[in-house]
Amino acid sequence: MQALIHGLGALLVSIGCLFCLIGALGIMKMPSFITRVHAASLIDSFGAILIISGLILYAGLTLTTIKLILILLFLLITGPTAIHALVNAALHEDRHFITNKDEDSSSNT
Repeated sequence: MQALIHGLGALLVSIGCLFCLIGALGIMKMPSFITRVHAASLIDSFGAILIISGLILYAGLTLTTIKLILILLFLLITGPTAIHALVNAALHEDRHFITNKDEDSSSNT
């Protein structure tokens, strides 16, 4: 039974790392600010939640589990709030969002 729980924990950590990798690639490859922020929110939401959930399963019922649950709740509350505030401020300022094409053309001049 313990091996099954550890295997499930390792699977969750692996899937969380995969989400973090996909989100990091999205940050580098996406064309505009809004889509880059969306990729960053994937890392914050899905990646971190899956990794911490896997660590909770791996730790068992200890004080470490309680601390991980508190960290998970903190991430669930602050992550989406910070992303929303960031995008809302950028939209409120009505900035022209930089795309990869704009960066390439401005560096050539």
